[in-house]
Amino acid sequence: MVTIRGENITLDLLLWRRHGVRGQGLVEETLALNPNLASLGPIIPLGTVVRLPDLPVRQEPAPRKVVSLFG
Repeated sequence: MVTIRGENITLDLLLWRRHGVRGQGLVEETLALNPNLASLGPIIPLGTVVRLPDLPVRQEPAPRKVVSLFG
């Protein structure tokens, strides 16, 4: 849980500050955890408590076979 202590904080900015680039995909999940958050408008008011979801487990990409065109 996070309490909003700054002005002009939007949900996507909050997720960016908390989780970096990986937080971009968590907007819908955050709104589901906080049903009344969307009714507050785009700027989250000071003192609002927001429950943030955990980051999903990062999956390692499958190894790729490297093909050489010159040898």
